[in-house]
Amino acid sequence: MLMVRKSADRGHADHGWLRSNHSFSFAGYYDPRFMGWGNLRVINEDRVAPGKGFGTHGHRDMEIISYVLEGNLAHKDSMGHIEGLPPGDVQRMSAGTGVQHSEFNHASGQETHFLQIWIEPDRKGVAPSYAQKTFSDADKRGQLRLVVSPDGAQGSLTMNADARMYAGLFDGDEEASLRLSPGRKSYVYVVRGEVSVNDQALHTGDAAYLDQETSLRLAQARDAEVLVFDLAA
Repeated sequence: MLMVRKSADRGHADHGWLRSNHSFSFAGYYDPRFMGWGNLRVINEDRVAPGKGFGTHGHRDMEIISYVLEGNLAHKDSMGHIEGLPPGDVQRMSAGTGVQHSEFNHASGQETHFLQIWIEPDRKGVAPSYAQKTFSDADKRGQLRLVVSPDGAQGSLTMNADARMYAGLFDGDEEASLRLSPGRKSYVYVVRGEVSVNDQALHTGDAAYLDQETSLRLAQARDAEVLVFDLAA
């Protein structure tokens, strides 16, 4: 089964300083048909105005991944990390027993555009932790680069969840395939551009939900950046 959800069908919120598109139910957006997919709970596409951001707030028992598309995201947390997150970096925060953090766009003339991703953990009550790593365009060009996984395979960041996240850049004749387990779910999110997913055309902000499929094929791309999730059912 492959189901496509178009970008315009997502939830939307405009708070002035923050404009968000919600792939799944979140905050004031609720749709019982879209509460998550497998153990993937949140994908928010956020645009934060210059000089604005999310004040200090708490999380617990969630794997939180940030993926910056434009600008820079300043992160500060109760574990003592003070970091800047530019495009190309992937950040993973395991909230575990509880963590406080803030996220800001300190630039004076550029908005920060990023994806906030939540994945439900395997185990609750673990010690909070943080990791960040750069994955260059060359790492992702014409292939699906594993960026987050349970075991840190292929130099990916580790997380406390039965899920794998891949990132890839595709254009023209560049293609990629991924073998899928029929007992799991998969999710494809088009960050930008155009690409076909198992012969279904997707554009910026579109997503494909896959269940009981044995393979995934990305082809016919035009300046595409793609995230692929292999998920526990």
